[in-house]
Amino acid sequence: MQTRLSYLLFGAWCLMLVLIVRVAWLQLVDGSELKQRAIVIAEENRSRQSPRGKITDRNGRELAISRMAKSLVLNPSKVEAEDRDDIAASLADILKLKPEEIQEDIDTGGVFVYVKRRLEIDEEQAIKELKEAHGYECLELHDEVKRYYPNDSLAANVLGFIGTDDVGLAGMEQFADDLLKGEAQEADILIDMRGRPIFDSIFSAAQKRYRGDNSKNITLTLDATMQFIVEQALDKAVADNKPKAVTAVVMDPKTGEVLAMASRPTYNPNKYWDVDANGEAWRNRAVVSIYEPGSTFKAIVAGAALQEGVVSPNMTFYDPGHVDVSEKRIQNWNGGSFGNVTFIDVVKNSINTCFAQVGLWLGGEKLTEYAQKFGFGRLTGIELPGEQEGILFNPKDMVNSDVATMSIGQSIAVTPLQLVTAMSAIANDGVLLKPHIIKEITNADGTEYKSFGREEVGRVLESATDKTLVGLLEQVVATGGGAKAGVKGYRIAGKTGTAQKINEHTSGYMEGRYIASFCGFAPVEDPRIVVLVVIDDPSAGAFYGGQIAAPVARDIFAQLLRFMHISPSSDTFEDMNKDKPEAPKPVDDGKGMPDLQGMSIKEASQTLAQRGLGIDIQGNGLAKSQSIAPGTAIQQGQTVTVTFSP
Repeated sequence: MQTRLSYLLFGAWCLMLVLIVRVAWLQLVDGSELKQRAIVIAEENRSRQSPRGKITDRNGRELAISRMAKSLVLNPSKVEAEDRDDIAASLADILKLKPEEIQEDIDTGGVFVYVKRRLEIDEEQAIKELKEAHGYECLELHDEVKRYYPNDSLAANVLGFIGTDDVGLAGMEQFADDLLKGEAQEADILIDMRGRPIFDSIFSAAQKRYRGDNSKNITLTLDATMQFIVEQALDKAVADNKPKAVTAVVMDPKTGEVLAMASRPTYNPNKYWDVDANGEAWRNRAVVSIYEPGSTFKAIVAGAALQEGVVSPNMTFYDPGHVDVSEKRIQNWNGGSFGNVTFIDVVKNSINTCFAQVGLWLGGEKLTEYAQKFGFGRLTGIELPGEQEGILFNPKDMVNSDVATMSIGQSIAVTPLQLVTAMSAIANDGVLLKPHIIKEITNADGTEYKSFGREEVGRVLESATDKTLVGLLEQVVATGGGAKAGVKGYRIAGKTGTAQKINEHTSGYMEGRYIASFCGFAPVEDPRIVVLVVIDDPSAGAFYGGQIAAPVARDIFAQLLRFMHISPSSDTFEDMNKDKPEAPKPVDDGKGMPDLQGMSIKEASQTLAQRGLGIDIQGNGLAKSQSIAPGTAIQQGQTVTVTFSP
């Protein structure tokens, strides 16, 4: 017995010696190679995306935020056959899906299928309880970033939304996607046979490779309260006028900051998929939609004419009710004649025939030059995706009818943002600023990355000219077609607009389809806000800008002026204009029809206007012939066809 025990101990010692030698060999001789082979097998490269940066309003109110969420992943290879239907039924109940959808995921096979991305907190908790209760190893919860918009649809068309892969698909989320998302950071970690990270390797990788959050936070120029006020006004406009769409923009004319920007229809970016199939609700119409501005563009035409000296406020015009230019008839919005008027009345009453004459006096080249100076026909450069340039004529290709229609805001196309920017230049003493909607970009630690401030594009009108134009636009609201935009106690200037809608499928315009608008600023003595309202295709009856767009602007002005603590004006418009001159009466010198031979379009128009006669312009250049011979007896209101040639 003792001998056998000795042999057994000797054998054990020999075996132990062999094991020691083998371990020593593996550690000292083959150690490096085996370690490398193990790492190759167990190592996995994983990337980590830092949470998306915040978007806030100018006062720090959160408009878009992110949190870490769980996504449910299914490993079909680990689903036991007898558990298939129970798993599908349980998940369908928790996630509000159909059991057939879950069963289809299971039947696809493989080891990785997303069941639902970015779970809600209650869904995540229910999945955890299901795993604990039944031990389902086939269910895994992976970390992902979930985007939230705490104010639901507020400023949705500006903010945009992100897709399932954390990619910005519209609005600011798309424009600043790289900044908000930052760069994904990679790390090599070790995993066990079930794919779970080995604890120590996570810290080691983090120390070596992770450099902290590198996403940026964006502060917008929007004021959330002002945005809310504007959106409430648009909702009322939709209810009252039943339009296809409504757009509004509020801008600070002294800085170019967009204080509010809203569109209807809109959507909830938390449920961005819950919209009509055409996705119209996603569009930020202020920058991506173009339209004929109609009479709001006359503010630019009036400014150009005053600056070039072709008109003065008290210049006499005669409005015959319609004019024919190159076989195109232009008539007034009311279908009638205003008779003998001054340029003050022309602007106040938005007289098409007289603006057509003014445009012809300026000429296509000069008219287009001023339109471009005011920012039309090119991108403003605002920090939003999809901005359109609009459409202007090539002045070399313009005929008289093009000049005349452009002068009344037709045959060209602009974006709402371009128009409110141009009106802001008038409110800003004639200086055009670049509009911007980002106020500041900061790093994750709060330090400044980039700031945006006032950026001058250039002077478009001399200060004296601009003050004259402001006075004319103030009369539009005080006693003219924009009276419904007035707010008692405040001096407001602006211009209404009504334009027929272009037929998108054929040439020409759609009968009975209009775009109504108003654009103005307040208070006149120290402009703080510019407001634009555009109502596309109203269907409740009224369609003129002065009837339906001006009241919406009034509601916005009234609430914003109070919110901004702007006191009522000390001087009333009536006091400032009590000595306003009356329109001069027609001259009757007893000589009958004057001889227009050799006169320019401007000279002939003014000569006839002084006698209460209208003009039908044919051709361009100097007067060659006239339909009523010189010396013929005339009556006020007659229209004279004058043919011009180079």
